[in-house]
Amino acid sequence: MKGLIKIFSELKKEVLAEIHENFCRVEEISEFNTLKVLNAMRKLKISDAHFKTSTGYAYGDIGREKLDELFAEIFHAESALVRTQFVSGTHALATVLFGILRPNDEIISLTGEPYDTMQTVIGYKNNSPGSLKEFGITYREMNLIDGKVNIDGIKNFVTSKTKMVLIQRSRGYSMRKTLTTSDIEKICTEVKKINPHCVTFVDNCYGEFVEKFEPVEVGADIIAGSLIKNIGGGLAPTGGYIVGKKNLVELASYRLTAPGMGNELGASLGTPRLLYQGLFLAPHVTAQALKSAIFAAGIFSKLGFKTSPAPDEIRGDIIQAIELGSAEKLINFCRAIQSYSPVDSFAAPEAWDMPGYDDKIIMAAGTFVQGASIELSADGPLREPYAVYLQGGLTFEHALTAILKAAESCV
Repeated sequence: MKGLIKIFSELKKEVLAEIHENFCRVEEISEFNTLKVLNAMRKLKISDAHFKTSTGYAYGDIGREKLDELFAEIFHAESALVRTQFVSGTHALATVLFGILRPNDEIISLTGEPYDTMQTVIGYKNNSPGSLKEFGITYREMNLIDGKVNIDGIKNFVTSKTKMVLIQRSRGYSMRKTLTTSDIEKICTEVKKINPHCVTFVDNCYGEFVEKFEPVEVGADIIAGSLIKNIGGGLAPTGGYIVGKKNLVELASYRLTAPGMGNELGASLGTPRLLYQGLFLAPHVTAQALKSAIFAAGIFSKLGFKTSPAPDEIRGDIIQAIELGSAEKLINFCRAIQSYSPVDSFAAPEAWDMPGYDDKIIMAAGTFVQGASIELSADGPLREPYAVYLQGGLTFEHALTAILKAAESCV
């Protein structure tokens, strides 16, 4: 045991030395984005008055209205809808889809097969009650080539009848490459050449503040994500956001509430300060998560495991995928992460039938906010190649310790 501890101590030092330049790049991006958020807060004159709670219909809630304005300013968008009434990122994404699409419209996924919960929303693999398929919305998807979007093939897929294209930034439960904003720009440009009226919709989950620019700045018409991922900074207790062109965000707001009501109501209850403060901290916390992912890639690459991204790759999100090769190692990894979590460290994760997923999922999530994947967590489906998806880390120091323990459990 002492020998193993010594080996991993030396391995830690070796990896930290090798990834130093990558850490410097992450810190530079964090500094840029922190200044962007700070300047937006200064410009919009955020004050203590915006942290007051509201109840009931909450008409005229200045905190809620200012938060929408703040998100739009930071993302350089026309409009935003930020609400704790969104129960998840998938809920925010579904709100966009059902808000904009109508019967007989066509939506195309340009990033291959969407992740499991979005498949249920779309309904193309099953007959999910209430899915887009039930409402007569047609769906097609363009296959990836070697894990990448086939930019040249878009012209053979998108037509003048295509109402919307779905661009999933993150990898989901797959080993494909995450999209960078440069990738998203190329996709959006190609789509608009073919059909200028086609809505380019980006699932931005896990991608906020990873780079200096966001998808709306490079051609996306509308994006959506979760507040308990990057953008909530580890403080948001729940919620989601939608950002983009004013007319599209308005349509989505009618789906969240009701036609004619839109974004004019929605009680903030006791959360406003947490949302504002979490947003302010988000660039720094995202940097902590990125450092954690890079370190994990370095450690597991040294141990002979396939990692995606590799330690020195440019990243488009905070997720680190590691192919472990067996169900036993996947379970051991998640249990090690759980055992070094600040919450429920005594629990032993078990694979279970998680709503919206076809395979059993094992998840380590000893988090202060249930399911918050900006906090250190790890999960994966019990199916080949038995890859684990590690994400988050409020502090790199915590993640470093947990990742080393997870590595020990897999050798």
